[in-house]
This record gives sequence, C-alpha cells and structure tokens, in this order.
Amino acid sequence: MSAYRTIEIHPLTPHIGAEIGDIDLTRPLAQEQAEELRKALADYLVLFFRDQPIDFAAHKALARHFGEIHVAPASAAWTVPDHPEVTRIHADADSSYVAGEDWHSDMTCDPEPPLGSILYLPIVPESGGDTIFSNMFLAYEALSDRMKAYLEGLTATHDAARVFGAIAPAGTRFNVSSHPVVRTHPVSGRKALFVNKQFTARIDGVPKDEGAALLAFLVQHAQRPEFQCRFRWRPHSIAFWDNRSVQHSAIWDYFPETRSGYRVTIKGDRPF
Repeated sequence: MSAYRTIEIHPLTPHIGAEIGDIDLTRPLAQEQAEELRKALADYLVLFFRDQPIDFAAHKALARHFGEIHVAPASAAWTVPDHPEVTRIHADADSSYVAGEDWHSDMTCDPEPPLGSILYLPIVPESGGDTIFSNMFLAYEALSDRMKAYLEGLTATHDAARVFGAIAPAGTRFNVSSHPVVRTHPVSGRKALFVNKQFTARIDGVPKDEGAALLAFLVQHAQRPEFQCRFRWRPHSIAFWDNRSVQHSAIWDYFPETRSGYRVTIKGDRPF
C-alpha cells in the first residue's frame, strides 16, 4: 500500500527523482498535501510536476510550505519587478551564457545556503534543454572508507564571484562562505558530499596543489551517471529539488531556441 494518500508518486529512478501527480499547484494546498510533499522531497530529493500554469503568488505559496523564501544578493539583478523573491531564468538566441550549465548546488556561497529551489518553466524548446540531477548521498556513500576518513572535518570555501563576478552589476556584494566538505542533512541525518564545480573555490587548510587535486576528484565523482536522474521539460513543468543533497546541471543544447521561466528558493540552515 502506498505511503501517500493525497498525491501520486511516479519514481524516475530507484534512488532519485519522482513525478508527482493528482495535485493542482495553481490552488492552495491542503495541509495533508503539503505534508506529503515534504515527505516526498525527503524520500526522492527532487520532485517534478507537469501541466501546472502557476502565477507568482502560487509559486511563492508553494515555497512557503517549506520555509521562508531565500533572496540571494548576487542574483538581485535578475529578479522580477515587484516580486524580489522570484528570479527570472531565461535563454534565447541573444544569450551568451545560461544559468546553471555547470554542475552545482544553488548559492552554496551563502552562509546559509537554500534548503531547496522551485523552478517553473512555461516556455521550453521543442527539443533539448533537459536538467540532470545527482544524488549527493550516493556520491558520499560511494567513496572509499579511506577517503571518507580523510574528508572528515575538512571545510571548503565557496565564492559567489566565481559565478556572478563577470556578469553582475558593479557594486554587487558577493558572499564567500566556508562549509563542511561533507554535510549532515538536518532532516534525515544522512551525510552528503557538499562541494561543487561552480561555487567551490578551494579546500581549506591543505596545500594548494593537494586541495586542487582533491576538489577536482570530488567534482568529477559527483557527476557519475549512476547517481543521476534526467528531467525532460514540457511547457508549464516544475522541478523542486533539495539543495542540501542534490546537485544539478542545466544542459544548453537548444541554442538558438528559447527556454524561459522563474525560480523561487527557500531559506536553509548553516551546513554542519
């Protein structure tokens, strides 16, 4: 018998990702639905929804079932007028880059990185533009016992300027934060690898060459296909990922077509 009463669960893989059915996100959620979505996020790490033409109010309302909304200083230039909690995500024939193409967890440069992100795309290309998600619990668990012992207690520096330095307006404040290389999930207690290609600048407290080699290995390790699921977007789809245990990469294989939508992120806690 299913553990869920008010929503349908359709797993993408045995270890990460599920499409959620029998739910209408354009309308206020019942308390039991919200509770089951929280359980599903813990169980599957990234949730997908189809045919959900939400407006900004519904987008923010969904996020608030999981916590306060996170507003990142470095991405303020891309927020929607009158909706500072909503970031526009857009690429078309005039774009010279796209957001999130390299593997990353969102805004790990912040002292308290987001709990999660909710991305809504009403406009997608006819083909291409998939997003890949990778399970950082599995990434940690696949390491050797010797490597796990070496990583114990290590921290790494994450710097927003690595991502936004060349494109943000002059005077933008860039957060720099140090976090554990392996973080403990505050809900499940599981350990997850917590370094990524975009934001992580260096491993702290080790020689530069040693740290660079270690970081390169961990970044590559996190991308192993057996940790992943892949989402093919359709118009008015939504992806909602647990930023504490998942990395993702948005594939820019659809140029010059348009991919456009909006993201809301949810406040998290300081990694430990």
